[in-house]
Amino acid sequence: MTTIDFATETSRITSRPAVATRVANALLNAFQAWKNRRAFYRLGEMSDAELADIGLTRADLHVAIDVPFDADPTVKLRAIASDRADTIEDLARKVA
Repeated sequence: MTTIDFATETSRITSRPAVATRVANALLNAFQAWKNRRAFYRLGEMSDAELADIGLTRADLHVAIDVPFDADPTVKLRAIASDRADTIEDLARKVA
């Protein structure tokens, strides 16, 4: 066996697990996005007071639903709620 043959076989051997890992990660990410999207739809069933308790408004749900289907709307909601909390804290510090 020459060095070239060995190098070719090695690259084939190492690339198979990498491809399998990428496929597995893609499936796992799609499944997680699907679960989060289902949880997101349950937020729409909450009252406005319940949404306010977790730092969201009904309008935030309408903004977050506009993300592409393969994206996770809960990530957008987290960013919205975090920005709102930071803004409220900044305003409270200015008043105090």
